Amino acid sequence: QVQLVESGGGLAQAGGSLRLSCAASGRTFSNYAAGWFRQAPGKEREFVAAITWSGLRTYYADSVKGRCTISRDNAKNTLYLQMNGLKPEDTAVYYCAATDPAISITIATLYRPSGYRYWGQGTQVIVSS
Repeated sequence: QVQLVESGGGLAQAGGSLRLSCAASGRTFSNYAAGWFRQAPGKEREFVAAITWSGLRTYYADSVKGRCTISRDNAKNTLYLQMNGLKPEDTAVYYCAATDPAISITIATLYRPSGYRYWGQGTQVIVSS
């Protein structure tokens, strides 16, 4: 198993930036593909970005493409989400997630919450206009 703990959320102004981090512990983090999801009040959890275990391939939701960058440092067992040009609609609880390395995944599954086995507790992001 792998345990995930997010940090870096907070209050930001529209147009500002935040960098979220997700510290992984337990099994070797480099074995896992990983992603970021978010959930606003009254809405379903939605995909933000994903990255393969190697970090060579990244995937983004259209709503954040060009504004967010997902990255990972496997030596530090840490996943990151750099968010620039923040908008009020980015306000949500942000979750990091990791896949089950024992299960084959496809690109499509990286876009769905069901494609991930391990989840952090979330970090709140609030963007004021």
